Amino acid sequence: MLDLQRAARKGGTEPVLRWLARRTGAKVLLLTSEGTLAHQFQPPLSDTERGLALRGARELAGRRGSVAIDQDGFTCIVLPLDGPQGASAPLLAAVAPQPTPHELPLLLADATSALRLSWLAEHLGRQQRRLRLAEAGTREAVVHLLLNGHTSAARQVAGALGPALPAMVRVYVIEVPPQDRAQRAEELAEATDDDVWIVPCPVYADHIFVLETGDGAPTRVWPPTLAATCWIGESNAVPLRETATGYAQAFHALASARAGGERQISFAANPDLALAIGPAAAVWAEAFLAPIRAHRPGRPQDPDSTELLATAASWISFRSGATAHLKIHRNTLSARLTHIREILGLNLHRLADQAALSLALRSIATKFPPPPKYGTVGTAASPTLDKLLRLPHITAWAQDQFRPLAAPDVPAHIGETLTAWLRLDARIEPTAAALSISTSAVRKRLTHGEALLKRSLLRPPSAVHDLWLARHALRHIPLSRAEEKPGARGLAEVQRRMEHLYAIRDFQLQQPAEMFLNPRLG
Repeated sequence: MLDLQRAARKGGTEPVLRWLARRTGAKVLLLTSEGTLAHQFQPPLSDTERGLALRGARELAGRRGSVAIDQDGFTCIVLPLDGPQGASAPLLAAVAPQPTPHELPLLLADATSALRLSWLAEHLGRQQRRLRLAEAGTREAVVHLLLNGHTSAARQVAGALGPALPAMVRVYVIEVPPQDRAQRAEELAEATDDDVWIVPCPVYADHIFVLETGDGAPTRVWPPTLAATCWIGESNAVPLRETATGYAQAFHALASARAGGERQISFAANPDLALAIGPAAAVWAEAFLAPIRAHRPGRPQDPDSTELLATAASWISFRSGATAHLKIHRNTLSARLTHIREILGLNLHRLADQAALSLALRSIATKFPPPPKYGTVGTAASPTLDKLLRLPHITAWAQDQFRPLAAPDVPAHIGETLTAWLRLDARIEPTAAALSISTSAVRKRLTHGEALLKRSLLRPPSAVHDLWLARHALRHIPLSRAEEKPGARGLAEVQRRMEHLYAIRDFQLQQPAEMFLNPRLG
């Protein structure tokens, strides 16, 4: 019995079955009440042995006690393992060649207690894992609803799961080594209150999404291990309905922290372009997105306008990561993007059209209090995007976007590289070819730009769309000191090479990169 107890303590069901098989010479296994195999570590049973075990399980069904069957030179003994109410406990079966050891029935009976406890512990462990997976999936669904602007639905789901979602929130994005994410999330959960939402990012395997109340100044104290080994980006306090904005802010702050070498950085306040433009942005966006709003699917299985808008928003934010965000296949994503391109008449390979779509999606989701710094524009007419970007206060907004690049201690090649990269639709290889540098050098310079601009450039969600729009708004204003130098005339060569690259790749370059390609945008 001492050996049996030691086997049970070593790891549960399997060590006990192994001990029984070694001690008795029988093939020992667990069966469900329907006769299917529940657990066996030995080689498969022969047809005769399997038939005996199944027969014993059927005969024991609904009965107490045990069953012993002799047939074809074998003995099969089957005993029940009583489980808790509502749990279907398995049956212990042993098949041994005759003559069987006389102590076999006694050893099996003694083992049932240890097996019952081991199986119950494993059963409860499986149930707990299922509950954790269900809770994790529900929490991820709440975050997904918030990021897509479905605040009411998110509140309903969160209310059933708990805790309730606050009116004002602050978002953190924490970057951890992927292999440590589960452990770091567990440490964080133990160190925080129950009203904090901690969700592994469904798109990035090295990110943890944290949502907490945004009332008052941030006072979050991170576990020492996490604070010393991870990068943390923190958003401003935003209304719950603007969780997507908070996530983008935290993501940009994270990129700034990583590029600048600081472990935690808060988002540097800078009004979103939609807010800077004001209510006229929503007027333009409604006209811009009207074709997709009016879209009706031709077949029941085709995506409707709501699905297409959600897909567009996810793709703008995460690019290929939209498949993980939306839980769809990459072919489904490609098909939906084709629908969006055809309905709106956009070329989604071009940064100009991407930027316009990004601004339109943000504008229809944004509430418009008057921006205190840049002012607003009236809504009497439905303006074009080009006219909106020519507004004086948008020129001021655009200048602020690039002001860090004009500092005296900033190398001129940072602005030059960013300029070329924006003109070449944020493509690394064409930018490297145009500037006659390596792709790694382009990435290094853009990483330096991330630290200066305090925005993510290389990893979506990126600030590239706002930067392109700001660049367009400043088309008659030097972007940086680099453009004032004689070498800046080489940007004409950048444009020429860009046209050549697009011709090779069958992209239809119809106007200079400084102008919008789609007449609807101009």
